[in-house]
Amino acid sequence: MNRAAPAEGSGSLLPAGVDTPAYVYDLAEVRANAGRLRSALPEPSRLYYSLKANPHPEVLRTLRASGVLAEVCSPGELDSAIAAGWAPETLLYTGPGKRDGDVARALDAGVREFSVDSPTALDQLDRLAAEQRVGVRVLLRVNDDQPVPGQALAMTGVPSPFGVDAAWVRTQPALFAHRPHVEVVGLHLYMGTNLETVEALLAQFTRSVRTFAALASVLRGEGVELRVLDLGGGFGAPFATAGAALDLTSLAEPLAGMLDAELPGWRVGAPSVVFESGRYLVGTAGTLVTTVLEAKTSQGREIVVLDSGINHLGGMSGLRRLPPLTPHLDPPAGASFSGPELVETIVCGPLCTPLDTWNRRARLPRLTPGDRLTVPNVGAYGLYASLVAFLGHPLPAELVVDSSRPGEPPVHLSRLALVRGTA
Repeated sequence: MNRAAPAEGSGSLLPAGVDTPAYVYDLAEVRANAGRLRSALPEPSRLYYSLKANPHPEVLRTLRASGVLAEVCSPGELDSAIAAGWAPETLLYTGPGKRDGDVARALDAGVREFSVDSPTALDQLDRLAAEQRVGVRVLLRVNDDQPVPGQALAMTGVPSPFGVDAAWVRTQPALFAHRPHVEVVGLHLYMGTNLETVEALLAQFTRSVRTFAALASVLRGEGVELRVLDLGGGFGAPFATAGAALDLTSLAEPLAGMLDAELPGWRVGAPSVVFESGRYLVGTAGTLVTTVLEAKTSQGREIVVLDSGINHLGGMSGLRRLPPLTPHLDPPAGASFSGPELVETIVCGPLCTPLDTWNRRARLPRLTPGDRLTVPNVGAYGLYASLVAFLGHPLPAELVVDSSRPGEPPVHLSRLALVRGTA
């Protein structure tokens, strides 16, 4: 199992005939991550996978077989989830802005549970559900009053398109009551992403639970009885750097104890508790393999140009705190880099823009064209969060393996392609 391992020996990631750049996804690691996360969450609870992290079909099928549900936020993700085998009525459709056509399409496909971010979204869903003569369930996403410390990317407590401010619900609860075709059944509180300690997770979940209890009391006066609490996630995992995902073994007991104290009926579904994850489930299951195209000295600095750049990894501006990417060396067959001098190197991609730079101060051996590098822990927000159409280079191959079955051929090999159709 390739769990954020250094590059030594990683040449075996790509079988003969598979060229770089290439993403390699290990299904054994996906299954292991699902098991680790499930064991850290209290029972009974449900776990959703956020398809935005990585919608590769084999990854999706593996997660569905592991008992994970699917959370989608676009027509493309809806199609991918259904193709992977999830029943439409089990899906949670989220997103801060939804077009009428997309909502109508989801309803027509059989989706019956949505997360909404405003009274306008409640009215939109009610209108479109009425046109199809169906009823739907809604989780009201809430932007809490303040963020919880320890978040890599705050999703609440700041001005945000995600959710309605908790104060708005408290002062005008009638705006968030049922509609004729919409039943408000719960709250969705996703406060932040990629938390790096169990203590930060517990602090986030505790605040969310208390907000839920307070708003449930307010909404009860409008005839709304909340019976679902979506606590989101934020389970930390490394991105494009060596290391392992956050150890969650110490989370289960205090989390269950907190829920017992704050929501005594949660074990019998009053309310039922839901969690979400993308990064933790698939982040450590992916590695990007790339090749040095050019190596030179410019103005006294070492520079290498790779066949992969921000069009394949690291191009998503919304990550905001994206760390510098420091690839690991993958020695060619017969070569040894066990003791080379490390030099400060500017690592660039092949795009015709100075923005295509992964790291300006990477400590790497002196490289030559043909040397291979690997970037670990890019199974989440890798290819699918990149500038894939920028400058028109081919997309990387995607190789799916299962390290629990050594000696067997790869599970899947394919390459995405952008195709222009008629509008």
